[in-house]
Amino acid sequence: MQARRTLSIYHYYHLIFFRSLNSVDFITNLFKKHSGSTFKKELTNILGFSPKNLSLYKTALTHRSVREGADENNERLEYLGDAVLSALVADYLFKRYPYKEEGFLTEMRSKMVNRQQLNEIAVRMGLKKITLYNKMDGSLKVSQIFGNTLEAMVGAVYLDLGYKKAAKWVQEYILIPHMFMDDLENLEINHKNKLYGWANKNGKVLEFETINEQLENGRRLFSVAAVIDGKNIAVGKAFNKKDASQIAAQVAVEKLGIINADSQVEESGIGNIA
Repeated sequence: MQARRTLSIYHYYHLIFFRSLNSVDFITNLFKKHSGSTFKKELTNILGFSPKNLSLYKTALTHRSVREGADENNERLEYLGDAVLSALVADYLFKRYPYKEEGFLTEMRSKMVNRQQLNEIAVRMGLKKITLYNKMDGSLKVSQIFGNTLEAMVGAVYLDLGYKKAAKWVQEYILIPHMFMDDLENLEINHKNKLYGWANKNGKVLEFETINEQLENGRRLFSVAAVIDGKNIAVGKAFNKKDASQIAAQVAVEKLGIINADSQVEESGIGNIA
């Protein structure tokens, strides 16, 4: 009996040891992606120019899940890039629509820089392939980290080239090839407003409830449910409640087939959706 217990303990620590080795190997292999000429070539293909300060772009492409230090991950560059991109988009819209009112311009800017839109653009540009993040972290699969990476890249380009060249790069590599203004004018991105409009029109009680909150790599991940007449219709997950509720609303709108406030949804349809 004692021998079996000793053997079990041996196997336990043996497993822990090799798991730790695998984790170290994972991180080591991950950072090999950002070394050598291959990375610079891939980055240059995406940017359309050879970067002067390569370390800026390495930081911009490093997610917090693999580097905790504020000077090692892309969160500071994301903060800067968010402000720069917002200003450049505002300038672009101001010149493109000289006769449109402030409300229209604000709504268009929101459509152009919303997280889902930027995430899709980042993936199309190829940033996902060269971004360093912990692929073993399941929570990252439901977040828009590549949109954050794109903002960090804008911040890096701004610091590397200056405002004027950054503005030219954003227009030529983000706005013109990826943002189709005619489509965006007709796009409704506030799914919560659409769902609330439908609920009010049809006498439904709509609420958004936080049903779970957990720590993922030091950050709080929220699960928010769209609840209609006391029934959970859809759930959204994100690292803040606002984004989580928008995701839940989007899923609910798609599941229920809501196009506008007059859309008809069968009661059985609501009852059967979990």
